[in-house]
Amino acid sequence: MTAILTVTLNPTVDISSDAEMVRPTFKIRTTNQRHDPGGGGINVARVIRELGGEAEAVYLSGGATGVLLDECVAATGLTAHRVRTCGPTRIAYMVQDHKTNLEYRFVPEGPAVEKHELDAVLDLIGRFEGDYIVASGSLPAGLPVDTFSQIAAIAGKKGARFVLDTSGDPLREALSSAGVFLVKPSLGELEGLAGAKLDEDEARAAALDIVKAGSARHVAVSMGREGAMLANADGVLRHAAIHVKVKSAVGAGDSFVGAMVHALAGGASVDHAFRFAIAAGAAAAMTSGTELCRRRDVEALMAADRPESAAKPTNRSF
Repeated sequence: MTAILTVTLNPTVDISSDAEMVRPTFKIRTTNQRHDPGGGGINVARVIRELGGEAEAVYLSGGATGVLLDECVAATGLTAHRVRTCGPTRIAYMVQDHKTNLEYRFVPEGPAVEKHELDAVLDLIGRFEGDYIVASGSLPAGLPVDTFSQIAAIAGKKGARFVLDTSGDPLREALSSAGVFLVKPSLGELEGLAGAKLDEDEARAAALDIVKAGSARHVAVSMGREGAMLANADGVLRHAAIHVKVKSAVGAGDSFVGAMVHALAGGASVDHAFRFAIAAGAAAAMTSGTELCRRRDVEALMAADRPESAAKPTNRSF
């Protein structure tokens, strides 16, 4: 039995390529084009599979671009459950500028989703028998703001742990209804919840407030080059970033979530799963375009991460 189900309500066909220089007006000739299935939940499932685990993926797909998405998903070997939509699947495009080493990412909002299409997704989730349900990515137009709360409620009834990685009002609404096992906001998303810019101490306090309110059991805050922190009932774990040569920022957050859930589902401690997640996020930054983390890179980064530089507890008492 697969222990993990991922849910992607706003998937993409991710296209990446390289260009000598990006400039306005002129045609930009590109090379090294690749297509990957994208969207948070699909990426999480891809990461779990890459790391040696198994995950089932539920996703929406429509139009001619949906056919391409289906082909990309099938090529990964994932066990997938597709729900057809009236609207065509969006295409996201990333270009790496070799002259400046800057990365340009173009991400459309995606099609509106109708109620009966969401109902089909919820039915599939309701039939899943496993330990973790992971909803990751943006909420598409047409769906109510409490959609992730509905998924959390289904997970709760089934005794599954609900993991959420989203932003804005859908994130706020899901946390207000509680039932979240793990939530992974970026620092910017945490600031969105708080309604203000946060320094590190304020971010730590805001994450702990979410835990104290019973909104989420674990709050993992990713902070880019500043590393990450994990708040729970025991306090806060803080880990510095693992410095690597960055090729692309695409998929680092999804790699973090996928690695952490994979480790937890395998029986790892929360502390170890947190370190593993940080290594996976760093490994994703080492890959080009829309490629996610590679297992060999994650394992190498974990081996090189000395115990004394690992996550250290702070604020263990409230």
